[in-house]
Amino acid sequence: MKVMVIVKASQGSEAGEMPSEKLLTEMGNYNEELVKAGIMLAGEGLHPSSKGYRVRFSGTDRTVMDGPFAETKELIAGYWMWQVNSMEEAIEWVKRCPNPMSEESEIEIRRVFEAEDFGEVFTPELQEQEKRVFAEAQRLQESKDKK
Repeated sequence: MKVMVIVKASQGSEAGEMPSEKLLTEMGNYNEELVKAGIMLAGEGLHPSSKGYRVRFSGTDRTVMDGPFAETKELIAGYWMWQVNSMEEAIEWVKRCPNPMSEESEIEIRRVFEAEDFGEVFTPELQEQEKRVFAEAQRLQESKDKK
């Protein structure tokens, strides 16, 4: 099962506070453990919401809003994508994580939808389209990385 592990924002992360060298070292070691265990697929930290935007959809209307956004506890400061055998395994790995903030913090774990979750509406044609699109995206990214 694939899960997204979401590091919730804090007042410090939203203020743009950068992690200490000690925390970067601890997180680097933790990420290395995740990779060696074959769990980590991706992971990155995010800039504060003051550097972000939201687009609100209402029918055919689109409204762009500049950050920052008010509810810190609802914001994301970073994420991982993991491949695990169970939600229990994901929880155990999160419990081993260094505190990602210099203050009290929270990490959320959410299961990622897989093809079978959609049932019959995710037709073979739609599945093939998804495979094609993601393969092309990966090819383009690898091409960019070589430059």
